Amino acid sequence: MGLFGKKRENQSQQKPEKDQSAKKPEEKQQEMKVYIQGAGGTIVTKSILNGTSNLKWLFRQEGGLGNGWVAFGDKDSQEYVDDAKNMEIVDFNTLANIEPTVVNVFYMPMGSDLEFRSDKTGKYFVDTRTGKEIREPVKHPGQIAFEKNLKFLNQETYPNDFFRMLFTESQKIRVITAGQADFPTGEVVLADPLAYLGSKYETVLDRQIPAGSYPVRLSVCLSPIVGLRIAAAEVLVSEKPAVRYEIAMPKGKKGEDLGKPGIFTFFGVDTGLACFADGKISEENRIFFEKWAGENPGKNKYMDYFASLFQESYETHPEFQNEGGSFLEWSMPGSGHRLVLFSSGMGDGVYSGYWGLDAEGKAACLTVVFMNPEYF
Repeated sequence: MGLFGKKRENQSQQKPEKDQSAKKPEEKQQEMKVYIQGAGGTIVTKSILNGTSNLKWLFRQEGGLGNGWVAFGDKDSQEYVDDAKNMEIVDFNTLANIEPTVVNVFYMPMGSDLEFRSDKTGKYFVDTRTGKEIREPVKHPGQIAFEKNLKFLNQETYPNDFFRMLFTESQKIRVITAGQADFPTGEVVLADPLAYLGSKYETVLDRQIPAGSYPVRLSVCLSPIVGLRIAAAEVLVSEKPAVRYEIAMPKGKKGEDLGKPGIFTFFGVDTGLACFADGKISEENRIFFEKWAGENPGKNKYMDYFASLFQESYETHPEFQNEGGSFLEWSMPGSGHRLVLFSSGMGDGVYSGYWGLDAEGKAACLTVVFMNPEYF
C-alpha cells in the first residue's frame, strides 16, 4: 500500500515517546487479558489506543522495536504517523484487548504486511502482498516444525547423508561427547531412564555389541525457533565408518518382521530423557531405585535425586546444555557402571534406534534420531 511508506522506512530510527496520559488506570490494567505470554512490545498509534480510530494496518518490521509489529488506525494520516509523538510502545496484549483478531497473526514472519477487515463474513486480515485472507490462527513456527518432525520420525531407514549431517558440525549443529557408557554384557537397551529403564516397557534390542565401554556422542541443534535441542544421540561401537543403516529391531525379531502386527521398533519417552544401557545395568538400575523409593517415600526420582546431578553437569559443561542440564554421565552406585542420560529432542514421544553397519555388516554405531534439524 502506498500510505505510510515513509513511516515504515524510518520507524526503526524513531523511538516513539510514551504518553503517560494514555495509560489506563491500574485497576483496568489488572483486568487486561493476556492472550500470549511474553508477547513483547508493539508500536501502536495513539488513535487506536484512545479509540478515535480503529485498527486498519498491521505490519511486522525486520529489525524494528520490540516484536516488530506496528499498528496503524483507519483515520491515521501520513502526517499523523510521521510524528513519533503519536506512537506508543505497548505490550502486544494491549492491542489484542482492543482487537483480539490480531492474536491470529502474531506468529507471522518478519516482513508481513496486513490489512484488517471487518464485514458481514467476520473479522480477518488480508495479506496485502498476496491477497490471501487470513481467518484462522497462524501456527507458531515451532508447532509447524514439531508436526513435520512427527511425520518424519521412526521411518524404516534414512539416507546415509542424513545420519552424516546429524554428526557433522555446522552453523546449526554441534557434536559433543557426553560421556562413556558401559556394556558389560553387550545387550543393548533403549529406554526412558526415569520412567521405563528396568521395567517391562524398556526396549531390548536383538543385535548385541561386544562387551566394553563406548563413547556417547550428541548432535546438538542450535535452533533459532526452539533453542538448544539434542537432535540425535549415538553410541560409537567401532572406528570403522558406517556404510548403511537399518532400524534396530527388538529382541527376538528380525528385519523381515518389520511391519507385522504387534512388532514395535520404537521406545517410549515420558520424562523428556532417554539413554542407551546394558541389560545388566538396566537390572541394577531397577534394584537401586526400588531400594531408594523404599527409603525415600513420597520423593521424586528426578527432583530429589537426578536434578542436582544434572545441574552439576551443566555447571561443568555449560556450553551446549540448557540451564539445569541436558545430559549426564551417571555411575551406578555400588557397581560404578556408567550410562549417559540425555534430553530427547522436543521432549516426550516415541523414537527408534538405527544401527550403522560397516562394510562387513558389523555394528559401527547405534543412533537414536529425535529431530530433523532442517525443520527447526
